[in-house]
Amino acid sequence: MRSIAFADFLIGLGILFVLEGVLFAASPAWMRRAMKSALASSDNILRIAGIGSAIAGLLLIWLVRR
Repeated sequence: MRSIAFADFLIGLGILFVLEGVLFAASPAWMRRAMKSALASSDNILRIAGIGSAIAGLLLIWLVRR
């Protein structure tokens, strides 16, 4: 039997795939530019953006779950 947390994880992963797919389908040129921009960015900038995004996601999950 799957746990609720695992089911939530799979739902979140599915939403991530849907959003990414929609972005690529709606504007492939913009996504290509965004990826080139990410390649040109320093590791520290990408790391800070990743940590900020992770914290924002955790806060959102915490707010929804309370």
